[in-house]
Amino acid sequence: MRKYIDYIKYKYTENEKYFCINGWCLDKDNKIEYKVEINGKEISTDVVPFNRNDVLKKFEIQNEKCLPGFAIRVDLEEELNHFKLTGYSSEESVVILDYNRKKLSQIKDQDEFDYEIEAFDIKDKKFTVIGWAKSNCKKEVEYKIVDSKGNEVPIELFRVVCQKQVLYKMLSENQINSGFVIHFKGDVNDKYKLIIKGKEEKIIDLNSVNNIFRRIIQNSHKITPTLIKQSFSYVRKNGIKQFIKRLKFNVPDQIIYHDWFMKHQVTKEQLEIQKQKHFDYQPLISIIVATYNTKEEHFKEMVNSVLNQSYSNWELCIADGSTDNQVQDVYLKEYSNDTRILYKKLNENLGISGNMNAALEMTKGDYVGLFDHDDLLTPDALFEVVNALQNKKYGFIYTDEDKILDQTKKYDNPNFKPDINIDYLRNVNYICHFLVVNKELINKTGNFNSDFDGAQDYDFVLRLYENCDEDNIYHIPKILYHWRMHAQSTAENPESKLYAFEAGKRAIQSHLDRIGLKGTVSMGKSLGLYRIKYEVKGNPMISVIIPSYEHVKDLDRCIQSILNKITYKNYEIIVIENNSKKKETFDYYHKIEQKYKNIHIVYWKDKFNYSAINNFGVKFAKGEYFLLLNNDTEVINGDCFDEMLSYCQREDVGAVGTLLFYPDNTIQHAGVIIGKGGIAGHAFIGSQKDDLGYFGRIVCTQELSAVTAACMMVKKEVYEQVNGFNEELEVAFNDVDFCMKIRKAGYHIVYNPNAKLYHFESKSRGLENTAEKVNRFNNEIKTFEKNWPEILEKGDPYYNINLSLKDNDYIVEE
Repeated sequence: MRKYIDYIKYKYTENEKYFCINGWCLDKDNKIEYKVEINGKEISTDVVPFNRNDVLKKFEIQNEKCLPGFAIRVDLEEELNHFKLTGYSSEESVVILDYNRKKLSQIKDQDEFDYEIEAFDIKDKKFTVIGWAKSNCKKEVEYKIVDSKGNEVPIELFRVVCQKQVLYKMLSENQINSGFVIHFKGDVNDKYKLIIKGKEEKIIDLNSVNNIFRRIIQNSHKITPTLIKQSFSYVRKNGIKQFIKRLKFNVPDQIIYHDWFMKHQVTKEQLEIQKQKHFDYQPLISIIVATYNTKEEHFKEMVNSVLNQSYSNWELCIADGSTDNQVQDVYLKEYSNDTRILYKKLNENLGISGNMNAALEMTKGDYVGLFDHDDLLTPDALFEVVNALQNKKYGFIYTDEDKILDQTKKYDNPNFKPDINIDYLRNVNYICHFLVVNKELINKTGNFNSDFDGAQDYDFVLRLYENCDEDNIYHIPKILYHWRMHAQSTAENPESKLYAFEAGKRAIQSHLDRIGLKGTVSMGKSLGLYRIKYEVKGNPMISVIIPSYEHVKDLDRCIQSILNKITYKNYEIIVIENNSKKKETFDYYHKIEQKYKNIHIVYWKDKFNYSAINNFGVKFAKGEYFLLLNNDTEVINGDCFDEMLSYCQREDVGAVGTLLFYPDNTIQHAGVIIGKGGIAGHAFIGSQKDDLGYFGRIVCTQELSAVTAACMMVKKEVYEQVNGFNEELEVAFNDVDFCMKIRKAGYHIVYNPNAKLYHFESKSRGLENTAEKVNRFNNEIKTFEKNWPEILEKGDPYYNINLSLKDNDYIVEE
């Protein structure tokens, strides 16, 4: 067993009493349990495991489930005389740390003020400083920049979650928002200082800091991975690429989006037209709000955003569970004369669900809108909802949303959502805001459940889905809701409500239990994301269908990865030979067919036509499930087949796709976007292996319009039902067309990122480098356009019409 300690911190002051340690521990079976002893007594404490790619790489371990990193924080009731940490595996144990009183006194830290500068850069007279600072004073840490003459310089300050310290459990709850990003304009020849004021004052010479970071960048010729990883909060939210852009001083994302929203928001002239609009169906919409010690400014802005609606048939139902009378005083003083605003002061705080239910009891409307007490509606929000209801009395409607920065009032982080997507919803509550629900559906579904407080809306929307057909759910692809970001909100600071994420996990599990899906829910790769591992039912045969032409080394690598890694054993491999010429190719076929009873070679004699070849190959298959696989792929994870099969066995699923990487570990395929590049294109091409994607879209299982047949599992009965591949599409878009036919037949196409392979990108096919091939490609475009004009015109329902279809996907369309 190997071990290493990265960090130890021991504080025992009047305000802070804790011991924290992080490092890594590794043994051959990769399963470690930990025992913590304080002053000779074993204690129960949480150990946070996390990934350490550097460790796995060093010891050449390829096991994505292995989490050798650990972080432990113990809040102390008494001063330490002895601390011992032991790691246990199935075969051995190792003492990771054993400190007596003398050693503890040497690391004991009485300093109650800590800070760190994590990144610094200058470009075009614009400066950025990124770091964290924490102090035990009750006020927030203050920051200011002064020039060489001592004059204070105006700054733009963003307080962010310091995720590194959250991960290492180095923070108490009131210190979580300790990260900072500071922008200011200045003279590159001047000398600036950063003054951080907490319980005491720290002065940092930014010129010295600049020299350090400049050397790092110059020595590595690029921004180092270490430097990137140090800014966890920004990377988590925006991704590595955007972080690099920020250090190079492109315009920050929120400024770009803020300008986009200001350009695309409803105009005053449009609002006046909306106010004059008479709908045939004008439902009363009851907006429910549960207030709890809401700031006066936030409360007023929230109420005023309802008063400013261009649609007027609404009521605002406020249930106030505050411990003071501030909300009540503001209501009585400013809003009590408006009969549309209903207010009830609760005798006690009933919790978020109880307070929401109290507001729900006040409603008289046909529809109910869910509204958080410190957020904002756009002035056209209710108009757009009622406009959609003219077509159909939907069970529920949801909209796109963004976030508003409390300090700067700038719009940021837009969530342009897909249409209803149940697998994605089971991975993350993407529906969230603004949600408007038919009152009859609420009566059928039931009220908010306090067992899931913190994720009561997640539980609620899952139950709504269970009681509502998918074609009775409508998504409005417009930003109609602003989620306020401030230190106490989950929008700005997910770690501020960690209990909510555990409640979300339980909400998903309860949903699965209710509908009879056997699966286990676990936390995903970021707070708010989840993963479901479904049980495989029985032991059905999988027929792996691999078209092949020459390229014996590629084919052998593909087959050997299946034979050596795949844990699911009931499969056969059918290689479809397509006009190879080399003797070594046929020698290889003979060799593997003789050696393995479950490998068969069949021979296609006609010209290359990917669709026809697969349709030919499946005729020889014995399995209940077909796994269409390119010969230039390589399995990464051993449970790859289990992951695909567990989803493909569901009655609502027709086919399952996977996450594919290039050999350099950048992404080759994370689903297909219809319309990208004209007809269809892969999502997230070139993204890094550890990227989460836009709102978790890389790492979350979800329905998509299409996935690539480079690795696609499909039910045999579904393949036959849709008559296989369209043989008019010889090379291009045949897999997309195939998926479209499966969807038309009423099945979902699921992208499962937990099934992973390398893809060496169509080596067998060749390039479009002749007039004949170019002509064929253009004809295939026309065939697809003829077969599927509606989706090309309206847009991919699993993407969003506000997002770009150019090379860069998941960014706003200018």
